[in-house]
Amino acid sequence: MSPGHGNRPRSAPASDALARATLSKARTENFPVAPSFLPRAWRQGLMAVYGYARLVDDIGDGDLAPGGHDAVLLGLDPAAADHPLTMLDAFEADLMRVFGAAEGPRHPLLQALRPVVRDHGLTPEPFLGLIEANRQDQRVARYETYGELLGYCELSANPVGRLVLSLTGTGTPERIRRSDAVCTALQIVEHVQDVAEDLGRDRIYLPAEDLRRFRVTATDLKAPTANASVRSLIAFEAERARDLLDEGTLLVGSVHGRLRLLLAGFVGGGRAALRAVSAAGFDVLPGPPKPTKHGLLREVAAVLRTAPRKG
Repeated sequence: MSPGHGNRPRSAPASDALARATLSKARTENFPVAPSFLPRAWRQGLMAVYGYARLVDDIGDGDLAPGGHDAVLLGLDPAAADHPLTMLDAFEADLMRVFGAAEGPRHPLLQALRPVVRDHGLTPEPFLGLIEANRQDQRVARYETYGELLGYCELSANPVGRLVLSLTGTGTPERIRRSDAVCTALQIVEHVQDVAEDLGRDRIYLPAEDLRRFRVTATDLKAPTANASVRSLIAFEAERARDLLDEGTLLVGSVHGRLRLLLAGFVGGGRAALRAVSAAGFDVLPGPPKPTKHGLLREVAAVLRTAPRKG
C-alpha cells in the first residue's frame, strides 16, 4: 500500500479510471515511455513520472477529462478545471504533499509518485519546473528568439530527462548535459509536428526571428497546407532538432544494458518523427506526421549501431 492511500477520495474507482486514461496516452508518444524489457521498478518509476508530466501538460493545454473530476480531487470546485492557472496552483500544492506532508497527496497520480520519490530520493525541482512551464504557456504565446525557446525547453522538457537519470541512478554532469540536449530536441520535434494544433490554442513555438527570416506569417501557418516558405522554415527547425539529437548518440554510448536500449528509444523516436516530417515534405499543417513502428525500430537500431561504447 503506497503512502497516502488512506486519503483517497470516496470515488476511488472513478479516480483510478481517470489516472489510467492519463497514463494510456503514453501510447501516443514518439518514443517508448516504459518498455517491458526494463526492470519492474524502473517501469513503475517511469510511468509515475510520465503520469505526472502528462497531467501537468493536460492541465496547461485544457485537455482534462470532462466533468471537472481532477479539480474535485484537488479540493476545488469542478468549474476550476477550466482555469489552468488555478488548477496548476492546486496541483503544485498537492505535489508538495508528496515531499513530506503527513496526510499525503490527494490526486491518484501523485499518490503513485510518492513512493517513487521516496525510494529514489527525488527532489521537487524538476517537478516544479514542469508546472512552471505550463504556467508560462498561459502567459507567453510567442517566442521572439531561439534562445527564449531554449529557456522554455529548460522548464518544459529537460526535467524529464534528468528524472530518468535519477530514477536509474546514472546521473553525471556530462550525461545531464547530453540529456538536456536530447530533451530539448524532442520538445522542438513536438513543436514542429504540432504547429497547427498549437496555433489552435493561439500559441506559436517557432521563433519569431525565424518566421521573419523565412517570410512566414501566422496567416501562412493557418493554411490547410504549407507553402514553400513554411516548408523551408519547418526544415530549418527540424535540422536544429536533428543536431541536438546527435548528442544522444554519445549519451546512449555512455550507459549499458537495458538503460542503453531505453535511451536509444528516446533518441530513435525523435529521429523517426523527424523522418516522418521529412517524408511529408515538411508540410505539417494538415496534421502531425507520425512515424511508423517499423520506422521507429529502424532508427533505434541505427542509434545502437552508431553509439560509441565506453567502459
